[in-house]
Amino acid sequence: MAKFQDVGKARRRARQARRTYPFTRPQELGSPEVRHFPVVIAGGGPIGLATAVDLARHGIASVVLEKTNTVSDGSRAICWAKRTLEILDRLGTGEQMLAKGITWNQGYVYFGNDPEPLYTFDLLPDKEQKFPAFINLQQYYAEEYLVEKLAACPDSELRWQNEVVGVENGTQGVRVTARTPEGEYRLDCDYLVAADGCRSPVRTMLDLDFEGRVFEDHFLIADVRMKADFPAIRRFWFDPPFNPGRTSLIHKQADDVWRIDFQMGWHVDREEALKEENVDRMVRAFLGPDIDFEYEWVSLYTFQCRRMQHFVHDRVIFAGDSAHLVSPFGARGANGGLQDVDNLAWKLALVLKGKAPPALLASYDAERIQGADENILNSSRSTDFMTPKSEVSLAFRNATLELARDFPFARRFVNPGRLSVPCVLDGSPLNTPDEDRFTDRQRPGAPCIDAPVRVAGKDMWLLKQLGDRFVGLYFADGAAPKDVPGVEVLTVSSGFAANLQDCKGLVAKHFDAKPGTFYLIRPDQHVAARWRRFDPARVGTALARARGGSNALA
Repeated sequence: MAKFQDVGKARRRARQARRTYPFTRPQELGSPEVRHFPVVIAGGGPIGLATAVDLARHGIASVVLEKTNTVSDGSRAICWAKRTLEILDRLGTGEQMLAKGITWNQGYVYFGNDPEPLYTFDLLPDKEQKFPAFINLQQYYAEEYLVEKLAACPDSELRWQNEVVGVENGTQGVRVTARTPEGEYRLDCDYLVAADGCRSPVRTMLDLDFEGRVFEDHFLIADVRMKADFPAIRRFWFDPPFNPGRTSLIHKQADDVWRIDFQMGWHVDREEALKEENVDRMVRAFLGPDIDFEYEWVSLYTFQCRRMQHFVHDRVIFAGDSAHLVSPFGARGANGGLQDVDNLAWKLALVLKGKAPPALLASYDAERIQGADENILNSSRSTDFMTPKSEVSLAFRNATLELARDFPFARRFVNPGRLSVPCVLDGSPLNTPDEDRFTDRQRPGAPCIDAPVRVAGKDMWLLKQLGDRFVGLYFADGAAPKDVPGVEVLTVSSGFAANLQDCKGLVAKHFDAKPGTFYLIRPDQHVAARWRRFDPARVGTALARARGGSNALA
């Protein structure tokens, strides 16, 4: 039987295998000078690190202040969605994530004692994509890759053991006080990005709070290291024999680590639940008597579906868990946070460069609140279905599961965690409404769908060509139009004369394109506008709108 002292051994081994980082004395310590950065980032988790890397790609210097001296402990976030991998690919770490992670596209749902799945689902029906629907990879790997990427950005800094302990938020900028092992110092910045987690000290310093719901249930996470021939897919159980009346979930991660979740109920004795013999009993009941394992990480948690009323507060901007919290079911936490980064960095860059008005940042508030509300709604519905709190809701849940066994129509009501999908920014103030008739798939506000293309005779992917600037996609019916100021125009055609050869016809299919169709794509690869015929005046107007009304089109 595995013992809990193995948790400590495994965690120490994990820390030694991963990097810890030395404290470097900041030059501001002991100096009366208050140094200025365009952006200071509170928190060196995946959201803070990705923000710094993304800003650096746009030519904006930043400093990340992280109170610890290492990447995260335990696997924490493990499920990384296709859209997140596409964002990280633009930042330069997507391929590392894919190479190390466990790929999966399918999920199995079980009910009761039946060893056969109630049904299965495929999250990637379109297989012509660079990335799968999901990979599973421990959060500390994602952080390590971003740390390495940030180290290659010469004008940006990552300061370990630098804790934000004071924030003075003004209309012209922010003064930040940081505490180190050798004393405190201050920095000035144009904007402070608070990516300091669910207990955000910055949020507390500004006397801000969350609104929403705390779920009355406990879940036990046991990450175990073992050799097992289980399928590397998402498997979810309702009312399994090893956790009767509740739910369980298993995922495979890298390095032969498996995440097992057990629903425990609200009235569980937390101290008793975490005793080694009780955790051993549950894990052994799940795995059977013959599999040897050791613990990597064990935790008992409750969760919330809450958010701040607003994410932008003068010159302080909140992102990730500091701005919004969801249950872990559906993998919407870190994935939603990285969509925050994707939405914010290009806007901050344009504002700081004087190419867009500060009002553009209000669109971050509007768009990412929409994304947070969508995630909270889906997470709340998932949790309500998984953890019915009355006899009536339990009877409805079980009846739905019984019907789903034989009737596909019922499966859309089964909710073991609606998995993360990219947010379509319907209603965004940056969108230009359609004037022509198109299908809805790539409508204004939608993220672009990837597809294979050929560039100069080499096989490539569409999203890699879009990059992180404003791009026009022109589906050629002749000579390419001249560039609109501020927009790089890429021609798309099945022929060889175009910038992008639509070698399998999927780009035109996804974008419902005909010869002459023109799309304006934002730096975060969301559609800003589209037309059946190119008109430079209309493109210029849509570009100004997508930049928050700015006429600075340089």
